[in-house]
Amino acid sequence: MPSFERREVHLTLPVARDMEIAATAQVGVLGELLQMERDRIDEVKLAVVEACINAFEHSGTPDRKVEIEFVADEKSGRPFLEVWVIDAGRGFDPARVAEPVIREKIHSKEKRGWGLKIIESLMDDVKIESGEHGTRIVMRKYL
Repeated sequence: MPSFERREVHLTLPVARDMEIAATAQVGVLGELLQMERDRIDEVKLAVVEACINAFEHSGTPDRKVEIEFVADEKSGRPFLEVWVIDAGRGFDPARVAEPVIREKIHSKEKRGWGLKIIESLMDDVKIESGEHGTRIVMRKYL
C-alpha cells in the first residue's frame, strides 16, 4: 500500500431489528479501502453484528441508540480497521460474563451467550470499557 489516509465513519443506529446490517456495509467499504482480504472483512462484519446485537439486547440504553465509530488507519506502517460500538446503557462487568460451555449449550434450549467469545476469536484486539454510563467495545483487525 503506497500511501494511506486515515478514514473515519460515524453512525448512530436506533435499537431496532436488523439495524446491525447497516454497520456491516461500512466495514465492507473500509475493508476494501484497506485492501483487506475478503475473509478478514467478513470476520470484522460478524464481530460487529455480535457487538451491535449485544448492545441492542443487553444495554438498556435509555436513548435507544448505539453509536458506531469506524476507523481505517495505520500505526507504525501496519494498516488496521477499528470499530467502536458504544451505548449509554447500564454497563456490565466483562469479568463476570460466564464462559459458554459447548457441551451444555448443545443440549440447552438457550443457544445464545456466545457473542463476546465470537468477537474475541475473530478480532486481533478487543477492549471492553463498561460502567454505569455505558459500554464501549473497541475491536481492531490488522490487514
